[in-house]
Amino acid sequence: MYDFGIRQAISGYRMAYRPQETNHCPGCGKSHWMIGRLTAECAFCGTALPLIAGGSMGQGALRSRNTALAA
Repeated sequence: MYDFGIRQAISGYRMAYRPQETNHCPGCGKSHWMIGRLTAECAFCGTALPLIAGGSMGQGALRSRNTALAA
């Protein structure tokens, strides 16, 4: 969903929650997180970071709005 790698050279480092790494909160330094669909929130101070791999994934993430009309 995010293209941090492409824009990092232009905009610099962006804080984000990375599921494969140990993430320390930029606000308090602790590492206990509550993970949601798009963000991760620090359980101690409430600082929210976007998920580096967040977005529409899995079955049912994209649904067609077209329904067949009954005749």
